Amino acid sequence: MARLLLIETSTSLCSAALAEDGHIVCSRRSTEPRAHASLTAVFVKEIMDESGWTVKNLDAVAVSAGPGSYTGLRVGSSTAKGLCFGGQVPLIAVSTLDILARQAIEGGLPEGCKAILPMIDARRMEVYTAVYSPEGVRQTDISPVILDENSFADLFAAGPVVVIGDAAEKFAAQKGVGAVNEVPPEAGSRYADSFRQTCPEATAMLIPATGKYEKKEFEDIAYFEPFYLKQFIATTPKKLF
Repeated sequence: MARLLLIETSTSLCSAALAEDGHIVCSRRSTEPRAHASLTAVFVKEIMDESGWTVKNLDAVAVSAGPGSYTGLRVGSSTAKGLCFGGQVPLIAVSTLDILARQAIEGGLPEGCKAILPMIDARRMEVYTAVYSPEGVRQTDISPVILDENSFADLFAAGPVVVIGDAAEKFAAQKGVGAVNEVPPEAGSRYADSFRQTCPEATAMLIPATGKYEKKEFEDIAYFEPFYLKQFIATTPKKLF
């Protein structure tokens, strides 16, 4: 097994964790939104100090690869690449949706679950998503989807589906469920335990990152770029007066 540093910065909250031999050793998670630039490096230092490890003790650094927040992904990528360069250790990239699918599994799936739908908020009614099997295997390409009340209707008709991520509540509203964890009785078991509003966690990166480590699926540190899915467009704020 391996010693891995796990860094997750793809949405509004950031986190970091250390793992050894398939177990989480220590971790940190932000409670303040959009504090990636100020907290990511601090979290890494804290858990490294807590464990007594140095970067050279690591076998690899794993980072969330996106899709997600442009700024968050840049911070995570830059931090991970800097550590890999400095410590001469390999870089592993894990899809943000793979992380969320793993979180759904670790949180427990409803009986007879047919699919997992991790969703990352892409503003307005758009999300980044893909369909996963109950075992966490991706079944479709990652793509942007504009949600409405009929989105993934066939999937939900087949049986229980878990929707997880920072866009879960938005999708629940489109389905007429209302607030997450407040499923109306008339919805019955159709939506029971379906919508889980949460951000991806570094600790949930462990299994997919370990799998990539064992297969030696490493990134080229010099040329790695996060999977933004959409091109970032900088705009100039309009004058109010």
